[in-house]
Amino acid sequence: MSASSSLQPWQRRKYSPFRRQMDVFGATGRFLTRLWWDNFLGRNTPECRRQQGRKLVNQLLRLGPTFIKIGQALSTRSDLIPLEYTEALGELQDRVPEFDPNEAIAVIESELGGSIHTLFREFDRFPLAAASLGQVHRATLHTGELVVVKVQRPGLEELFNLDFEVIHRLVRILNRYVPAVRKYDLEALYNEFFGLLYQEIDYIHEGKNAERFRENFAEQPHILVPKVYWRYTSRRVLTLEYLPGIKIDDRQTIEACDINPDQLIQAGITCYLQQLLKDGFFQSDPHPGNMAVSQDGHLIFYDFGTMAEVKSMAQDQMLNTFFAVMKKDTEGVVSSLVYMGLLEPKPDMTPVKRLVSFVLDQFREKPIDLKAFEQMGSEVYAMFEQQPFRLPAQMMFIIKSVTTLDGIARALNPQYNLLAASTPFLKELTQSARKGSLVQQLAQQTKSYIRYRLTRPSEAERAIAQLENRIEQGELQFRVRTEASDRILKRIYLAIKSLIYACMTGFSLLCGTLLLLGNYPNWAIVLFSLASFCFFLLLRSLSRLAVRERLDKLVEK
Repeated sequence: MSASSSLQPWQRRKYSPFRRQMDVFGATGRFLTRLWWDNFLGRNTPECRRQQGRKLVNQLLRLGPTFIKIGQALSTRSDLIPLEYTEALGELQDRVPEFDPNEAIAVIESELGGSIHTLFREFDRFPLAAASLGQVHRATLHTGELVVVKVQRPGLEELFNLDFEVIHRLVRILNRYVPAVRKYDLEALYNEFFGLLYQEIDYIHEGKNAERFRENFAEQPHILVPKVYWRYTSRRVLTLEYLPGIKIDDRQTIEACDINPDQLIQAGITCYLQQLLKDGFFQSDPHPGNMAVSQDGHLIFYDFGTMAEVKSMAQDQMLNTFFAVMKKDTEGVVSSLVYMGLLEPKPDMTPVKRLVSFVLDQFREKPIDLKAFEQMGSEVYAMFEQQPFRLPAQMMFIIKSVTTLDGIARALNPQYNLLAASTPFLKELTQSARKGSLVQQLAQQTKSYIRYRLTRPSEAERAIAQLENRIEQGELQFRVRTEASDRILKRIYLAIKSLIYACMTGFSLLCGTLLLLGNYPNWAIVLFSLASFCFFLLLRSLSRLAVRERLDKLVEK
């Protein structure tokens, strides 16, 4: 088999827009058909959703870089898709083969205007890493400085431009013919995604992000950010200082180098609190590949293509937010999130407050883990269906960042405490503050918090108050069921299914007979086959109904 035949269609030079559209529409049609079939057969179970999630991941990998990035973006949107899909998409990695080093060199020479030997004293042809958007090579400048050169995959922007049109056409078709998807505001998601994607493939933009991030932590020697070499940087080539390190979640190597994992956890949490609350500029994808530890225990940050911005907070607002979290003040936390633009103010904020209250109750003094949201079970998804709302992208980036950091911290120390790890940031905030209003406010907040701890109600009183609050807001649902009514409902459900299958069988037989008499034998065969299949479903449904009736009679005796 030739090398070219093993390539995915999107990797080939000759790939027509029509063929791309057919590939994308075909994959979408197959996915939607599988969903419809599962719903038709009543197989909408968590295990079935996990299977569909795995199949979706494989389809996205076959469709290439644009769709890999779509899957990675959707893995953060637990407000839009079921948990089983976010888990499957969360494991989606850039499993894309590296491209030919000669092509990488050609891109570098074309972008930087010189031969590879003129630009660099040494250039390692074997890439350090490869992903869907590009790959990284190690090199040495003529001044002796070690650098890494990030090279964009050839033809990537043309593929994105093609996918931009194809996906927009698909969104319009889905909005028109599939009413169920309209509540997700696909047009807004489409614009949001491609806006971020075009920023990510502009390496000048990424270089500016790296410089801004480096300036924000210039006075903190324990945070290392690679320097940008602008002479060797363009829209498709980015040259950065080479800062090798130990993988952030490699606890064994870190301890072997006599580095304290707890200090790393505190440094990481403090760094992210500064990014979120003080700078308003944070790395939205802090996975272990984007962070490392130097031999002397400093944190190293890489990859600044996916940065996000929020409204930075003044010091007094930070203090209000800290103490609101410590006091489990849902109203105070929601107000801070709205101020930062992380929540959209709505006439009815009840769904958001319920989620915030749940997080504060469950995770304030222990690690955050999105899987624990399964404790709310169907109640959460019922809430999204009854009162649909979409969280801003920045909020979902923060949720992903916090949960990813939590996973890294637990890999270093399973017993770590998020609140304790955040304490140095609060201490640093108060130490750097001027005397006066801020210190006075800190004293007032501390006094208020101590009073809260001394006067807070007992567990029983809090449970009763919470119950009363839920009843007042109409959140509590009461269901009265009996075993007899359950049995009757199940029989009715099977009887209705049997009736539907009987109607479909008869209708298919009648239409097939008419087509056979009208001299359309091929279409008649199709309808007779459909009738046979519906008849099989009818027999299966009737047998289940008969078994159910016998079991119910035995129980009633």
